[in-house]
Amino acid sequence: MRAAAGGSTLSSMGFLDKAKDLIGQHDDKVDQGLDKAGEAAKQKFAGHDEHIDKGVDFAQQRTGEGDTTAPPPPAPEGEQPPPPPQP
Repeated sequence: MRAAAGGSTLSSMGFLDKAKDLIGQHDDKVDQGLDKAGEAAKQKFAGHDEHIDKGVDFAQQRTGEGDTTAPPPPAPEGEQPPPPPQP
């Protein structure tokens, strides 16, 4: 493997793995932060709300268990909804 500037590639991968683990463990906090960032972006870039919402949704679906701030989809008739995720 080729060494990156300031360190080896292997140490960089260790950092990314740790970051992914932390994001997965704190998905609810990450989703809340993404929502806040989206609201700030909407204030700064008025008129682009739809694009910003799409970007926030995209990011939330790719972190941890998905978007923890969205309500669960309705259960099909005759079935009980799944229990909420445990923190």
